Amino acid sequence: MSVSEMNGKKILTTPITNEDLESINIGDIVYLNGHIVTCRDVAHRRLIEEKRELPVDLNGGAIFHAGPIVRDLGNEKFEMVAVGPTTSMRMERFEKEFIEETGVKLIVGKGGMGQRTMEGCQEFKAVHAVFPGGCAVLAATQVEEIEAAHWRDLGMPETLWVCRVKEFGPLIISIDTHGGNLFEQNKIIFNERKDKAIEEISKQVSFIK
Repeated sequence: MSVSEMNGKKILTTPITNEDLESINIGDIVYLNGHIVTCRDVAHRRLIEEKRELPVDLNGGAIFHAGPIVRDLGNEKFEMVAVGPTTSMRMERFEKEFIEETGVKLIVGKGGMGQRTMEGCQEFKAVHAVFPGGCAVLAATQVEEIEAAHWRDLGMPETLWVCRVKEFGPLIISIDTHGGNLFEQNKIIFNERKDKAIEEISKQVSFIK
């Protein structure tokens, strides 16, 4: 729908378009308004390996690699208690195909993702973002309502919880649509620093036999 500035924050609003993502680059901090669906290991396997259709439309949408704690209030009403990110790399082997098949535009999780996800984001126009670890309760306060719950047979962590959110974040862009990968870029920088540090330390301890 849009990417806008509000109180100094860059806000993405679902449904997200390709054009919305053009100005987003690795290292940017964004927030999300609209909807995000918790979606992790088994949901990815059902779609990609078992060829089962997802019960929710993710085209232009956002997913969260997370296993939330949800309170059942009865009468199909739910309350989000805590929703922290789970490790995104577990979904690496599925994510490129997942992006292609669903049209999802924003993937949120913990840690970086690899080459195939980077290719998928560049080819099909999507971004991956990191939600800070240890902030599961904060994230829950940004969920205005759980509007639906799909595939509840999978149990609480793997259920597809459809959440309406406001200023959900901060989300640190780790993969953009331009082929950028923040974690891979940082590995190169850190390795360069490491090599220089090892060289310097080696000079200082060269007297040790």
